[in-house]
Amino acid sequence: MNAVTRVRCLRYAVGFVGLLFTAMIYPLVIGFGSSGGRWQINQDEQMLLGVYVTLGIFLLLASRNPLRNRSLIWFAVWSSVAHAGVMSVQAIHASADRGDLLMGSAVMVAVAILLAIWAPRGGGTEPTAI
Repeated sequence: MNAVTRVRCLRYAVGFVGLLFTAMIYPLVIGFGSSGGRWQINQDEQMLLGVYVTLGIFLLLASRNPLRNRSLIWFAVWSSVAHAGVMSVQAIHASADRGDLLMGSAVMVAVAILLAIWAPRGGGTEPTAI
């Protein structure tokens, strides 16, 4: 696969993850401050969703030129791995929420893998723009 195609795939992957994370605003808005909302979101989850929505917006911006935003992309990869690890440990201790926690872990691992496959690893041997 040539470098231009690789960068194009990276742009799509970063954009997709950015949209996915930005879409987390929906349960945040619906569940926030409403006892009759579809989701009951506690304060910790609200804060975490706020961080992921913000990351999603920055990933959408980074999708324009992902090679200039390598550290942000790798932050998204490793923070997703860390989040999946924490949720997996929580799943061991929380039998009532085990399925949701394991599903969330799987999604975060999938996000990390998707970005890591296409993320730039080295120096400036790849093109700077498409």
